[in-house]
Amino acid sequence: MWELAENKSTPIYQQIIEQIITYIQEGTLKPGDKLPAERKLAEHYQVNRSTVVHALDELVSLGWILRRQGSGTVVNEGNWGRSTTPRVDWRRLFTQESHPKESFLEKIHPLLSDPEAIDLYSGDLPLNLIPDFRFPSYTWEELLLEEQKQSPLGYRPLQQIICKRIKLEQKIDVSANQVLITSGAQQAMFLLLQVMLQSGDSVAIEDPSFLYSLPIFASAGVKLYGVEMDQEGMRIDKLEQLILTKKIKLIILNPTFQNPTGTTMSENRRKELIALSHNYQIPIVEDEVFSEMNFIDLPPSLKELAPHQVIHLGSLSKLLGSSIKIGWVVADQDLIQRLSEAKQMMDFSISIFPQVIAHTALTDAHFEKNQEALVATLKQKAHDFAAASDQIADDWAISKIDGGIYVYLTWKHQRLTRKDWEIFLREKIAIAPAFLFSNDTMAMRVNYTRLTKKTQKQFFDQLKRISRELRRS
Repeated sequence: MWELAENKSTPIYQQIIEQIITYIQEGTLKPGDKLPAERKLAEHYQVNRSTVVHALDELVSLGWILRRQGSGTVVNEGNWGRSTTPRVDWRRLFTQESHPKESFLEKIHPLLSDPEAIDLYSGDLPLNLIPDFRFPSYTWEELLLEEQKQSPLGYRPLQQIICKRIKLEQKIDVSANQVLITSGAQQAMFLLLQVMLQSGDSVAIEDPSFLYSLPIFASAGVKLYGVEMDQEGMRIDKLEQLILTKKIKLIILNPTFQNPTGTTMSENRRKELIALSHNYQIPIVEDEVFSEMNFIDLPPSLKELAPHQVIHLGSLSKLLGSSIKIGWVVADQDLIQRLSEAKQMMDFSISIFPQVIAHTALTDAHFEKNQEALVATLKQKAHDFAAASDQIADDWAISKIDGGIYVYLTWKHQRLTRKDWEIFLREKIAIAPAFLFSNDTMAMRVNYTRLTKKTQKQFFDQLKRISRELRRS
């Protein structure tokens, strides 16, 4: 059992890791089984004890095994993320500094309620574009009856319709016990951090990424490392460098119409990412909140390509507005159960009402037709924006809009500073500069869906004036 096949291209400690993981996955090693002592394993594998210790240390950090004083090394009860219980580090919570406020955001928020300002910052569709549907009237008694259909994982009818949509769209079979309903995608992300990681762990994300600005990572003591992107998405060579140097425990990305760049990861790059993830046994979290707003044939989702390796996050907030805070996590049953336990311990209960609304929307007879109409409208808006952007093409590189709600504009000239972006605030244009998503200061995210014909002309007229001022600075 404890023998390695000849494989000169892979380090021996990595071969040991892969073999033990395979034994766990196949059931040769069961939860709670005790592994041989380090010295015994070294003899079996005919290697130095330090090589075995290195392999076991990695398996502990990945959550596959546990080391217990006086009891030896045992197989953990489950897969990724099951090595720890939900935790709150009270000592650190009371001593750490609060998450620093971004001064640009403090200045931009007043613009969002100013009727004279152009809001291209907000991450929602304008109200007039949100698909409409008829919501049946419920008595209080009827809602209480619906409450009885609630399980620890969520409202069962909503779980079932999500399973059906996943099978239709991603061609994978998912059962209800593999779906956890959450109060939006951010709550799902928070639960994953609590269950899968410990304070001090490292996570790889895209650079730039909307995750960069979320306070949940700092609150959990998790370190974020950005991975450079190109036209095909996250660069795999750069990711591997980070894995080797920073001991990355989790990869989180937004591969379809990425926020903020709008980039869609190519199918080939997705396969390379999955292969790398498999090689280093690092789970992937796929945030797919924009995939239903597409103008092109999309590559298979990461979840479709690797159902057991990828944790899938979905949400209705982009399609139905942020007031409908309904999201979901799709993963193997063991992890879903752990997330559900964490959710209950933290009292992150979700009211039945938004879940019933979400279910009503997804089962509405006109939902698909309304969604198609929305996509057609967004496609026209994207076309209009691209045509109008020709007038500022000498100053700004414009990303291609194939779907989603964002377009990324990159300044072509001298290096800009954070202070330069305050010109937009003065002109009452609310945009999201790149430094909200990375350390870059040369680009901005624009929500093109919020532009009308009138405000689009106004935006480009003002952008031409701003560009002239920037060139002179």
